[in-house]
Amino acid sequence: MIKFAIYLAGYAVRFFSFWMPRSKRIWAFGSFRGAFADNAKYLFVYVSEQCPEVLPVWLTGKKKTMLQVRAAGLRAYTLFSLRGFYYALRSGYYFFNAYTSDICYFTSGRAVAVNLWHGVGLKKIEFCIDRGPLYDRYVRKTLKERFYYPQVYKRPDYFVSSTPFQTVKFAEAFRIPESRCLNVGYPRNDILLMPERERERFIRKFEPERTADWIREWQGYERVYLYMPTWRESQRNLFAEHLDLEALNEAMKRQQALFVLKPHANTVVESRDIFMRYEHIRFLEGDVDIYPLLPYTHVLITDYSSVLYDYLLMEGKKVVLYLYDYDDYVKDRDFNYPFREHVAGELAYSFEELLGVMERNDYDVGNYPVIRRRFWGDYAGDACRMLAERFINFRTFVSAFI
Repeated sequence: MIKFAIYLAGYAVRFFSFWMPRSKRIWAFGSFRGAFADNAKYLFVYVSEQCPEVLPVWLTGKKKTMLQVRAAGLRAYTLFSLRGFYYALRSGYYFFNAYTSDICYFTSGRAVAVNLWHGVGLKKIEFCIDRGPLYDRYVRKTLKERFYYPQVYKRPDYFVSSTPFQTVKFAEAFRIPESRCLNVGYPRNDILLMPERERERFIRKFEPERTADWIREWQGYERVYLYMPTWRESQRNLFAEHLDLEALNEAMKRQQALFVLKPHANTVVESRDIFMRYEHIRFLEGDVDIYPLLPYTHVLITDYSSVLYDYLLMEGKKVVLYLYDYDDYVKDRDFNYPFREHVAGELAYSFEELLGVMERNDYDVGNYPVIRRRFWGDYAGDACRMLAERFINFRTFVSAFI
């Protein structure tokens, strides 16, 4: 009942938000779960440093995140502080990673909604979903889902894509015209293609100290493997069930290598202490921003995650797809394209096969350029600049602003 009352109050705020005068100069940024993360983070940093004509504001429901952003010398407020609420109602643009609720759905009336998203579209998402745990939300569209998840049904005004190839599916999934999809690439990937000196400056200024500490540690190994499985709606504990940590640690010891486990931010990990027993295994929390760290790894181990395509942007990297649950996974989630024709990397369907690939250290990289071109086109690490310039010079919806 309390939750219902809170949402009713939210809808009242939303009605009021449509009457607020919005400023084209004020840009609001936010991310899922109140974190300082993903595409919104990187675009926000760029705009804060390079665009004096814009007043960028990071809005979050978490005081910890606000303090983190402020410590980097950037403007941030908690959403329901007086200033945070003011900027939420006055911002002409909302830049977010998934839905307007990354900032606040209920304060977003008449703001231009720019969905930066968080990965290329290999899997069926949103209104292309036709089965599985999200069926009620996207297929049946029940009244309960509509009431408690209104942000899902709000169509973005603009959507960031990578290529026309991707735009076709994104437009269908979000029910918008293809002309509203911006094929510029993702801001979070700019750091992967930066010159090393520029990336080091970014890390020193905007990342927590632990990021630099991890990089120094990783550079002491011959090879760093990074395991990043996608999120399963079933929220299973992936690591304990499908990795033999004893055998993995011994294999890493023989190679003078390090194995880093990084779960999806939504994944439930029941026991973290187990990973501390092993000298050559490290566990990173799901909310760690992995993008400043990716250039300092050598081999990505993933499955159906879009991080595969981000990783392929960097030269000299290798990929293994660990598909231990392929048959079960496709029962709940389908793909936009034939899977094996649109991925790159060695395939392993069991832990023994995965270990064998790592022991041989022999990777077929023949189709890497083809897949990279298909999903990224000409993107070369300039997404932040292109997006900032596009919206600074924006002329549509001007009548809505003062």
